[in-house]
Amino acid sequence: MSLEIFITILITSIIQSLFGVGVLLFGTPLLLLFGFDFTTILTILLPISILINCFQLVSYYKTIDFVFYKKMLFYTIPFIVLFLFFVTSTELNINLLVGGFLILIALQKQFPVLDGQIKKTMKFESIYLSLMGIVHGLTNLGGSLLTAIISNKKLSKDQTRSTIAICYLTFALFQIITLFFLTERSAVKFFDYTIYWLIGAGMFFLVENKLYKNIDENKYSKSFRVFLLGSGILLMIKS
Repeated sequence: MSLEIFITILITSIIQSLFGVGVLLFGTPLLLLFGFDFTTILTILLPISILINCFQLVSYYKTIDFVFYKKMLFYTIPFIVLFLFFVTSTELNINLLVGGFLILIALQKQFPVLDGQIKKTMKFESIYLSLMGIVHGLTNLGGSLLTAIISNKKLSKDQTRSTIAICYLTFALFQIITLFFLTERSAVKFFDYTIYWLIGAGMFFLVENKLYKNIDENKYSKSFRVFLLGSGILLMIKS
């Protein structure tokens, strides 16, 4: 068992168990820094992300915002698949842009003018969702833009996490399908990393019962803002 992978999965699983994203969003840049290639990272992280999202949806599927989910399927998924095909030959660093955007989202409530401008921007939802697909296909960081747009919909705690979870789950499923066409079958060995699946699952049940269920709506909303702010800062530092 790799210590770097173990620590990465331990930390990112806690984050994803709370907010619906995290394993791919933070795990990808961390493992890249540790020297793993992009395909290997996807092979390790995608099943863990899917597993946690499935657990989150078992009890909360009725709270999903299906109107948003249907739009995401139409505008985002095609771009994820398309740009994942090109990712091995593309070196595009958009961390600074995405990170700065997340910081603005996290701070918008403190600045009414900024709040108004961001809400105007997100009214162009089809363009935003398409951009989200491009970002996720190229960098695995589309979860950052997903959390940003969901945070502006004024959903409840359960609605927020379940809607993010089903979208993030769909991202991962289409990435796995694409990987099978993108690479040789021998290069995609998901079952070599089953020990990490157990770590991710264990962290979910721990966080779900000890933390998530005990957070009220107000604290969760504030925690979500801190999560966005932290995501933005880390992405900008990495860039």
